[in-house]
Amino acid sequence: MKLAFVVQRYGADIAGGSEAHCRQLAERLSPHHDITILTTCARDYVTWDNVFAEGEQRDGAVRVWRFPVRRPRSLKRFAEISDDVFDATTSIERQHDWFRENGPDAPALLDHLRRHGREYDLVVFWTYRYAPSYFGVPLVADRALLIPTAEDDPAIDLTVLREFFRLPAGYLFLTPEEQALVNVRAGADLEPAAVIGMGIDPPALLEANAILARHEIPPDFVLYLGRVDRNKGCDTLLEYFQEYAARHSDATLVLAGPAKMQIPEHPRIRPLGYVSDELRNALLASARALVIPSPYESLSIVLLEAWNHGVPALVNGRCRVLQGQVRRANGGLYYRSSRDFEEALTYLLSHSRERDSLGKQGREYLDREYRWETVLSRVDELFDRVKRSRR
Repeated sequence: MKLAFVVQRYGADIAGGSEAHCRQLAERLSPHHDITILTTCARDYVTWDNVFAEGEQRDGAVRVWRFPVRRPRSLKRFAEISDDVFDATTSIERQHDWFRENGPDAPALLDHLRRHGREYDLVVFWTYRYAPSYFGVPLVADRALLIPTAEDDPAIDLTVLREFFRLPAGYLFLTPEEQALVNVRAGADLEPAAVIGMGIDPPALLEANAILARHEIPPDFVLYLGRVDRNKGCDTLLEYFQEYAARHSDATLVLAGPAKMQIPEHPRIRPLGYVSDELRNALLASARALVIPSPYESLSIVLLEAWNHGVPALVNGRCRVLQGQVRRANGGLYYRSSRDFEEALTYLLSHSRERDSLGKQGREYLDREYRWETVLSRVDELFDRVKRSRR
């Protein structure tokens, strides 16, 4: 098939879940499909400043077309519009303004879809909340596939989404919880659809202990991996862990990722900032548990990566996606309060056999549901269903 993949940013050095999902699917599907990436010249999702060169490039077997962003995002204006649309019911046009200001504002990309969209068998859009998807899907609705990457956050309640979610010809969801959330907001069971997750390769062998020793990482640690940010629940995680550490002396919290908030100085909290792939994999392979405090997720990739190494998880139970992933796999525990957190972490650290069993069950679930062969077969099956339905 001739496919277009529409995504707000694209590249090997782009940090973002939907961007990584798009690139990995493109790479894996390219031997059997003619794939063109339609994206912007932006690297940063906050400002959308143009960084990459405009025009056609290659990423291995994949063609990449980059379109310029007309203007950077005004954070002040975006905050004002967000206050309006999230605090009260607002007009359709005001909600459209939210998507325009959220960006990236790339009119040439939308013009390409108007002029050439029908030259593709299918056009796959990532992430409903960004302008290329929100304004692009209606232009090619008869051949559009949407991967919403929807989370249960304020944006999902915008009233314009009821109609928008009904437009595409098909849907690819990351988890059953995401599918249920979007169906409720659309007021219908959206079909044809498939829950595909994300493909994960088996882990490479590495000398984890030696790598951790070089970085002076203590043997008994729990891991947070990702951006250290209040939006990711890290303020609550740091609060809960300090309360835990005041009563227990058996673990260090290692934070691996860039910090977007103040991290308290504490002898048992170890912030590492950005880490190399080598150290990242060693941390995942050796942690006693992975902690995921995020209140909003459509799919936790880092949770899958931990299970890939047989490491159990301790997740925020207020996030339906995280709780659902952990319960389906029986691959960890979840918490809703500081007391829950303390009890669950105490159990994981003091019951090594049960901890290892949870990690093993997570790995077995990953083997059943998230290996590339399984994911790609689900994707191709839905592609075929949508294409047949258009004849």
